[in-house]
Amino acid sequence: MVCGPLSVAGRRVFAMGTVTGTAEEPSAAGSAAARAADAARPTSLSPSRAADFIRCPLLYRFRVIDRLPEKPSAAATRGTVVHAVLERLFDSPAAERTAPRARALVPGEWQRLLAGRPELAELFAREDGSQDAERLAEWLGDAERLVERWFALEDPTRLEPAERELYVETVLESGLTLRGFIDRVDVAPTGEVRIVDYKTGKAPAPQFAGEALFQMKFYALVLWRLRGAVPRRLQLVYLGSGDVVTYDPDEGDLRGVERKLLALWEAIRLATESGDWRPRPTRLCDWCDHQARCPEFGGTPPPYPLEIIPAPSGGAGQGRMGQV
Repeated sequence: MVCGPLSVAGRRVFAMGTVTGTAEEPSAAGSAAARAADAARPTSLSPSRAADFIRCPLLYRFRVIDRLPEKPSAAATRGTVVHAVLERLFDSPAAERTAPRARALVPGEWQRLLAGRPELAELFAREDGSQDAERLAEWLGDAERLVERWFALEDPTRLEPAERELYVETVLESGLTLRGFIDRVDVAPTGEVRIVDYKTGKAPAPQFAGEALFQMKFYALVLWRLRGAVPRRLQLVYLGSGDVVTYDPDEGDLRGVERKLLALWEAIRLATESGDWRPRPTRLCDWCDHQARCPEFGGTPPPYPLEIIPAPSGGAGQGRMGQV
């Protein structure tokens, strides 16, 4: 399938320049053995895990190595439902891709998600265990409004995505495996590729837009390595604010991303072997599930579940992490 000429409909379009650079506490009995059995040395890198390490190496450790559970988030769960609706809408003929139909898909996608992850019901549970129907209805209404806003930014009757929720994976010459899921891939009649990612939050200020753009360049790098052509356009659709952000990468951009990822992976390797995972406090710590285990908040991380590999004498150490 192909899409029409590369274009966007929306309230605002930004062309951006280059940007630098289920939650239960495990029981004490057997928890150490379980951690050792579950833990594994990282073998690949995704955009979300790369962002975790850049944001806070200790958070990366908790998620990737310790695999500590986290409480479900209403905002993240709403994003999952909205993404599912926007994916499924393209199963219908073009003429039936309307805002009312998309809104009508929201409750069903929530039920589908809940069937696979029943622990999400606790998001709308009262203290007595009963469901707070009013809070659930408000949450579903927010999801419906996000879905409806998409129609002011793109016209799905004129789009025929080549791929939806596309899993991509490639191995670089260095041996590093990159992987991830792309929300949508459009291919123009001329063969030009556009990578599209939906965001249910608001567009960040330009000085804070680097993380989202880095994610998109990550996907572009993987597709380039897989298919041999640099994607023509990267497009971020912010449903929370009604903004569309576009960026047109080139080979130089993507080679720079590859170098950054290799440096990042080397820092992860050093931390994995040494067991030295440093917290990096920011304002985002306020929303972290792991404060009780974080030294910045007086906590103690769980025992490191992997074997420590001593660094060669005179070799580079953890100090390189701050340069990534």
